[in-house]
Amino acid sequence: MTHTSDQLRAVLSRPVLEVAPQLLGAHLRVGEVTVRLTEVEAYAGEQDPGSHAHRGRTPRTGVMFGPAGRLYCYLSYGVHTCANVVTGPDGEAAAVLLRAGEVVDGLALARGRRPGARDRDLARGPGRLCRTLGVELAHDGADVCGDSGVTLTLPAEGEAEALRPRVRWGPRVGLSLAADRPWRCWLAGEETVSVYRRSPRATPIGNSG
Repeated sequence: MTHTSDQLRAVLSRPVLEVAPQLLGAHLRVGEVTVRLTEVEAYAGEQDPGSHAHRGRTPRTGVMFGPAGRLYCYLSYGVHTCANVVTGPDGEAAAVLLRAGEVVDGLALARGRRPGARDRDLARGPGRLCRTLGVELAHDGADVCGDSGVTLTLPAEGEAEALRPRVRWGPRVGLSLAADRPWRCWLAGEETVSVYRRSPRATPIGNSG
């Protein structure tokens, strides 16, 4: 069953740790390229020291406060665009970082955007995923439930059921705060899942908020 716009937004309006695994196996389409998501990370806004929205609403993080279903895009290290899908109730900042996926449509265009990369590496990592899809900072606020040119399609019920035993959870990548919260999830057995790297600046377990 394909979700209607209202049904999709209702799913995305649920708590972020509930939404994150539901995005595994989902298809994200931007223009002519589609990526099947295989790895994501959850961020719980003001309740999460690892989130950009931990200190409240700013011009940069305003999109994270809702409504659910919009993209929150930012530059990582001033170079790579990263994209999140905003989740949860309107007014409560939360988002799921799109970490990795498999290109399932538009492969020739995707290869042209990342020349020399192996197919498994085209969208293996949040910056690579955005480059492969053509997602830029201009997509910040784009509505994946509307007519923004960015389309999110969740797995059908049977497919989602089949994927559930393959979902794994572990710590998020590269964080210095709340580094040990097991809020990254991925599909076991997928070669596109990125390699876990703990930040050398990560605070010890018990001191991460």
